[in-house]
Amino acid sequence: MSSMKPGAVKTAEDIKAAIRDMNIGTISLQFTDILGMVKHVEIPADQIDKALAGELMFDGSSIEGFVRIEESDMYLRPDPDTFVLLPWKTLEGRRTARLICDVYNPDGTPFEGDPRYVLKRVTAEAAEMGYIMNVGPEPEFFLFKRTEAEQGQPVSTDRAGYFDLAPVDTSEEVRAEIVLTLQEMGFEVEAAHHEVAPSQHEIDFKYADAITTADNIATFRFVVRTIALKHGLHATFMPKPLYGVNGSGMHLHLSLFRGGENAFYDPETPDQLSTVAKQFIAGIMEHAPAITAVTNPLVNSYKRLVPGHEAPVYVTWAHRNRSPMIRVPAKRKLSTRIELRSPDPSANPYLALAVTLKAGLDGIKRGLMPSEPVEGNIYRMSAAERKERGIASLPGSLAEAIQALEQDPVILEALGPHVASRYLEAKKIEWEVYRTQITPWELQEYLMKY
Repeated sequence: MSSMKPGAVKTAEDIKAAIRDMNIGTISLQFTDILGMVKHVEIPADQIDKALAGELMFDGSSIEGFVRIEESDMYLRPDPDTFVLLPWKTLEGRRTARLICDVYNPDGTPFEGDPRYVLKRVTAEAAEMGYIMNVGPEPEFFLFKRTEAEQGQPVSTDRAGYFDLAPVDTSEEVRAEIVLTLQEMGFEVEAAHHEVAPSQHEIDFKYADAITTADNIATFRFVVRTIALKHGLHATFMPKPLYGVNGSGMHLHLSLFRGGENAFYDPETPDQLSTVAKQFIAGIMEHAPAITAVTNPLVNSYKRLVPGHEAPVYVTWAHRNRSPMIRVPAKRKLSTRIELRSPDPSANPYLALAVTLKAGLDGIKRGLMPSEPVEGNIYRMSAAERKERGIASLPGSLAEAIQALEQDPVILEALGPHVASRYLEAKKIEWEVYRTQITPWELQEYLMKY
């Protein structure tokens, strides 16, 4: 078995041959909870037949947002296309491979609380309409000193800025090792560079269909954190760990394909965007407040979505302007796409792509059309000017986003009743715990003054 990239093996026999040929001793069976945390169970390679038959059971009641204790038995079914070696994991000459799993109920039905299943449902809806959504993500992250990070102190490793290089960028070698590891695992990395803020980095990899991209984002996050740990660093996908500088986003480049053709491209229109593209944009704009509860899932996410640090605040679209939520890059034909700039890298990738696709499909189904693109700098407009042009704002807090999600039946349908109820419950608890905290800022500002 010469190639160990995802998709290189297609059948149970391929996997068993790879285990023999590559001296694989253990298999990591991975899945995600509703908050996007990767979970896994490691099995000896000689148990692969049982795993591939979907006979491995686990206690779902211990996983965030899954099931109650009285209905806890769940089964893992590995997806053979996701079989890949973990390059950094070798013990006594034996290798470890990874398989991403779907979660099933004891009766053999897909578990509706599995985020991967949520995305599969929405991509199936798109397929019924004749579409496949491709997604190219641009995840950003920070590298901080590990010991201090464990104590809740984000201590930067450099003072570098956008596109800086060594010796100013002191983590260049760490980033290079991350890239090489990703390439060994089958990623086609398109760019890697230092970002605007100190200790901030971005690694972009090639687009793929929605499910593959969600798998890749989940894989990317644990690879980045694993390699950072080797170097005594902590990689965080927290959206806004440092005050006064840019936060981390995860721009999503989205396109719909139909029969091998880019459904967003129309050479006959002035901007070469098809009606489908504009309807998709309109759908995302229509559901933007509710989507934000999923694409920007943390209390901290809304510290990033503020004017002045390159993150979008307003529900608008444009061709050249980078202040709106949606930008249309200049490339056309097969490369025609839209760039959704609001999501951040803490989002559950399966749920984030599911709600985004669902919103766009709703725009197509209802024939929605967006307002005119806003090419001027929205940050310089007065509140009255924005109101006159009908420019709405994204939610200003997790509480506002939760409320918007509760009131949006289309996005709730995308999540499904099980995930929607448990996700909302978890996020309400998060907001309430945050809301009732006494922060150091409050003590410094008020304790002696009042």
